[in-house]
Amino acid sequence: MIPIIDKVVDRKVLEKSARHFGEKGIILPTFKQMRNPELIPDKIKDQLKGIGLWERHPLNLFRITWKNEPTEKGGLFGGVNFLEIPSELTGVKARIVVVIGKYFPTGAHKVGAAYGCLVPKIISGQFDPTYHKAVWPSTGNYCRGGAFDSDIMGCTAVAILPEGMSKERFTWLKEIGAEVIATPGSESNVKEIYDKCWEISRNRADCVIFNQFDEFGNPAWHYHITASAIEEVFQQLKSDKSQFAAYVSSTGSAGTIGAGDYLKSVFPSLKVVASEALQCPTLLNNGFGEHRIEGIGDKHVPWVHNVKNTDVVTAIDDEDCMRLLRLFNEEEGKALLADKIEHSVIENLQVLGISAIANILSAIKTAKYYEMTSDDLIVTLATDGADMYESRVHELREEHGAYSELQAAIDFENCLGGVSVDYLKELTYPERKAIHNLKYYTWVEQQEKDIEDLNALWYDRDLWPKLFNQPEKWDEMIEEFNQMSGVL
Repeated sequence: MIPIIDKVVDRKVLEKSARHFGEKGIILPTFKQMRNPELIPDKIKDQLKGIGLWERHPLNLFRITWKNEPTEKGGLFGGVNFLEIPSELTGVKARIVVVIGKYFPTGAHKVGAAYGCLVPKIISGQFDPTYHKAVWPSTGNYCRGGAFDSDIMGCTAVAILPEGMSKERFTWLKEIGAEVIATPGSESNVKEIYDKCWEISRNRADCVIFNQFDEFGNPAWHYHITASAIEEVFQQLKSDKSQFAAYVSSTGSAGTIGAGDYLKSVFPSLKVVASEALQCPTLLNNGFGEHRIEGIGDKHVPWVHNVKNTDVVTAIDDEDCMRLLRLFNEEEGKALLADKIEHSVIENLQVLGISAIANILSAIKTAKYYEMTSDDLIVTLATDGADMYESRVHELREEHGAYSELQAAIDFENCLGGVSVDYLKELTYPERKAIHNLKYYTWVEQQEKDIEDLNALWYDRDLWPKLFNQPEKWDEMIEEFNQMSGVL
């Protein structure tokens, strides 16, 4: 049976953890406060004014929200951070809006998904921060977020990620003091990460593994926090004729796409679009391979992906993403764009990491396929910003030479203007079920899940709402834990 966390499992561990948090002055924010920072007590807000946005400070747990003011220090909270991509770039009439993750602690929204996995185990007495080490298997930002949360909560993080990920990720993890384990391969080599997790679980009793691909705290966080932020952006931008047409998310761990489950409950005609790499089209074509869109590990279907609510699958060429990374960040690219869009938009393109660029291309593809108009609004996400990939830009310079305005013009015409509806599949019911059935090979054969649970995830209509709505109970447990720690 798939576990629901709704009660204390070990009271002694819980009390020990509460004492630890009390000694370190750590307060846990509720999901309600992450969704609506106005609920954060004024005394905490007053202290946050003197704490940097990316500092490793316990109160920065309260900055796990989409609503941080985009300033390095002194800021509090405002509206959701987002960027509308002008039609001069997209080439479509539909409005494409990107919700920005750069202004989370660590510079990526995965710090929230990690919180959604770690905290339920703490408040239920299943994780002892004075003894256990938190293991974060990831292709990048999730283990960064987990290491940040662990460090703040006074426990040791073990980060597992492929050796081929960007240098910035490894440098940051070492600086924060995490134990770093580099597994063979690159973005697509998730099984190698799982194999390392099995090795750790068999040989290190002090380690607890928080696997984002099967921890329901991951999509539950997005269901409550990310979906609320997206809905707020739509309400802010809509006109009398506006329709919330599509929500686009790279699949990755299937956490972010979980926001689509909530959004479809409010906007039934919404299309939930899963984006992946053309070089590894797992959902589109049961395919495999390696790609360079960092942050969307694949070659399997995550346990936490509710495939029934996925309407469309798109595949994006990673070469287009890398070329646009240069176009948006090289001076020659900015010079070309200056003739097409406002300077303020050009400067804001630095909030787009590689997977965000892929999401935008998927949004363009979706708009063209459905022949969307200016009344249609598509929302997608930027997990992180271009500052996470400066080493990749440098590598591209070394490989291809200096960037030029001619190359910028070619990239603009081919990679943006040339987006087609190829490699897009509108899923039928049998096709959704076929994707769901792929979970068997990873999760039942390799990861020892029960076949009954696999079937329940498809046939039990009440199960997904229960899994997604666990934070309602978690908030009660967080408040009780904070009272026990005595910090408030």
